[in-house]
Amino acid sequence: MHHTARAGLAAAILGLALGCLALGPALGRGFTLVQDMVFVPGPSFSPFTFGLAGGAARVVPSDAVVTALAQVLPAELVQKLLLLAVFVMGCSGTALLVPSSLGPRLVAGAFYVWNPYVAERLLIGQWALLLGYAGLPWVIRAVWSGRRVALAVLPAAVGGFAAMTVTAITALPVAVARGSCTPGGWVRVARVAAVLAAFSLPWLVPTVLRPEGLRGDPLGVDAFAARADTPFGTVGSLLSLGGIWNAHAVPPGYGTVLGAAARLLLTLVGIAFFVRGPVPYRRGLVAASLLGLGVAGAGVTEPGRAAFRQAVQLWGGFAVFRDAQQFVAPLALVAAVGLGLLADRVARERVWVAVLVLVPIAVLPSMAWGSLGRLGSVAYPRSWTAARELIRRDPEAGDVLVLPFESYRQFPWNGGRAVLDPAQRFFAAPGRRVVSNDAVRVGDLVIGNEDPRAREVGRVLGEAAPDLLGAGFRYVVVDAGTPAERQRFAGWLRGATVLVDTPDLRLYRYAGPVRRIPPS
Repeated sequence: MHHTARAGLAAAILGLALGCLALGPALGRGFTLVQDMVFVPGPSFSPFTFGLAGGAARVVPSDAVVTALAQVLPAELVQKLLLLAVFVMGCSGTALLVPSSLGPRLVAGAFYVWNPYVAERLLIGQWALLLGYAGLPWVIRAVWSGRRVALAVLPAAVGGFAAMTVTAITALPVAVARGSCTPGGWVRVARVAAVLAAFSLPWLVPTVLRPEGLRGDPLGVDAFAARADTPFGTVGSLLSLGGIWNAHAVPPGYGTVLGAAARLLLTLVGIAFFVRGPVPYRRGLVAASLLGLGVAGAGVTEPGRAAFRQAVQLWGGFAVFRDAQQFVAPLALVAAVGLGLLADRVARERVWVAVLVLVPIAVLPSMAWGSLGRLGSVAYPRSWTAARELIRRDPEAGDVLVLPFESYRQFPWNGGRAVLDPAQRFFAAPGRRVVSNDAVRVGDLVIGNEDPRAREVGRVLGEAAPDLLGAGFRYVVVDAGTPAERQRFAGWLRGATVLVDTPDLRLYRYAGPVRRIPPS
């Protein structure tokens, strides 16, 4: 076996081991449901799957890929394989970027998959973005060599909207750097741009062609801007590969001065060695890192936030730049390869190389075992399955409304972890739309609905006696809520029949034909 292939295999095995250590209880039986990470058993294709349900096409094509794979494998296994793939692909791809022996390659791969960026994005549940992140080193190799670019971009294409945007701002500067020093290189740049554009069509087409357009709330710029999650402020947090806006996505014990200083120093050392290192793609990747850091840091300043607000108001698709911290991904790759180059300096001392492989774990130990138990695996209650079967067997027309009309839930059966309501995926059925709230609360800020149907339903629910049958609903699912809220919902639904009544879920059905009354 060629030494490069051996290095790739060894790094893949290391990535698998690190993935098992990081995920821990998330690899147990059941589903990991946390923040934006939502997988359901037996998923069905629906308009929501393809970005045709009214909101932004953020789940395109990731949900379609998951649904297709779940026709062959159990959905819970699909989730675990995708999560492990992040570590295997990221570690092995980064290892192959380092022009050295096996040890330094493993050092680079270990840091790339074990750092604050990966830890925080796991806790916020953005597995699709991490899939694109794992593919970045493969994209760099493909763009620089001019071969198999489409194959390398495939993980990001599966991830969709955000993953492809992060990949584009990484790949294009590298392609330009390569094209500027190669005869006919600009043709290669055009080919890379064409591949990126082609793989963006699944989410871009339904977004651009929406009859009502895509509405973006500029409040999201302030809500999702990078935040200081270390003692070194927002910029120091970003340079440490952290700085996520959601405090619940920060690993336990992350803000200690000693640990934060160690992580910041490790990243800065990696960056320094990369900038001085003998890698051919250095100029392009440095440019991509500066671009990504610039996007991430722009939201820290008022002029930067104002520019983002104007962009979101111009076109809602620019909302991808609100969560700006995600764009430090190329900086993580720079630091990882740089640490590999540092290890190459001490490669004669194998003990030191082994120590460097373990350093990322040592400076971020709370990423282990599902961030010390924050990730876990649970089974959906039987009442959910019973309700779904009733809905799917019903030939009568009419949509499904989910109450309470909030986007995130904290189910007791999910250990109280906040998760985007799974009902929209769980109760999906052909010809029947599941309507839930897509507004997001961040502290005192509420980022408004992007889905016109959700805005319409919000107005209906604001009435003293909501006419849900007239709003086009045959079924209403109440999957959470306080006792007072459930009592209020029961008052609204006096004309409906209760089909499932458990502490976990209550399913109501209206009798007779559903005739949706157009909004006034």
